[in-house]
Amino acid sequence: MDNAATTQRAKSVVAAQSQFDLYENANIHRGIYDLSNQATQKFENTRTKIAQFLSSNNANTVAFTQGTTASINIVAQSFLAPKLKFGDNIVTTIMEHHANFIPWQMLAQKYQIELRIVPMDKNGDLDLIQLKSLIDRKTQLLAVSHISNTLGTIHPIDEIIGIAKSSEIPVLVDAAQSACHFEIGVDPLNCDFLTFSGHKMFGPFGVGILQVSEKYVEDMIPYNFGGGIIENVQIKKTNFRNFPHNLDAGTPNVSGVIGLAAALKFISEIGKSNMESHINKLTLLALDQLSQVSGIEIIGNPKKRIGIISFNLKNIHPHDVASFLNKDGIALRAGTHCTQPLLSAMGLHATARVSFSIYNNEEDINTLIVSLKELMKFWS
Repeated sequence: MDNAATTQRAKSVVAAQSQFDLYENANIHRGIYDLSNQATQKFENTRTKIAQFLSSNNANTVAFTQGTTASINIVAQSFLAPKLKFGDNIVTTIMEHHANFIPWQMLAQKYQIELRIVPMDKNGDLDLIQLKSLIDRKTQLLAVSHISNTLGTIHPIDEIIGIAKSSEIPVLVDAAQSACHFEIGVDPLNCDFLTFSGHKMFGPFGVGILQVSEKYVEDMIPYNFGGGIIENVQIKKTNFRNFPHNLDAGTPNVSGVIGLAAALKFISEIGKSNMESHINKLTLLALDQLSQVSGIEIIGNPKKRIGIISFNLKNIHPHDVASFLNKDGIALRAGTHCTQPLLSAMGLHATARVSFSIYNNEEDINTLIVSLKELMKFWS
């Protein structure tokens, strides 16, 4: 029950990677022999599949990265940093994962600009009136998650993006928690940057996606330097390839990218709407059952949520909760969930968190409730 941290890998993903690793392994964009050409074709075909997954016909808007964190840092350093000047500001929210908070904090400190934070209400919903007041002509970017990884809040992303777009502010959407459930992409959402990770959608570790709107692809400069991103190198000057290939310095995670393609197929065969429906049912059931546990406090009550529930038990530290439940084979998260500003705003130091995926079922929830009730008896 820790799927917000990572999902279990589909067998088809493992099989696709194993096939490549055992029988098709070669570097890409370098060899003229068949094995290398085949690897290159698989790698680039995946880029096309990702674009289609994101409702785009332009594969050249899609870059492969190490994950959501890497993608956000690339936008911070490759796109935004060269544009910043004194007096500018960046807007993000109190509910962000550290991956979508610290990069902007570091830019603000380095370039002496302002980092503006959209607050939330007591239920765990963003204050959109405050968002409107924080955006002005000096705002250079709005960075926001689609779904809170701590509270499960589904942000009204269309309205949020619309507010920024009315002032012509570029928007980055962290879709790490929503890639499996909702239709995403820079075109469907009308955002400018979109990021997600393979390992949170039944795929491998170490591979993620950064999609950039056509409006800004020419603004993306190389992030790392080396082989694989160059057009021509001379003693005094180097000419680089265009985005997305100008981010491919060194050898990319070819096996991981091929595994990601298999994960996309796995998701499409099940269907996002089926996944969303299943997880919604589990979420509602869990909320109902958890409310019957003595001494429990459910953290947040957002208008819309999916698959993620944080809670605390009276006088029991979340780490003790997780340790006790572990004896029953229950894996859940305990701590700050990489959202310390969020928990601090709620007056909390830590919470326990359950997060569901397609392979969870009602029996899992029953086991969770029984174990929690045993814990309360043990602790009393």
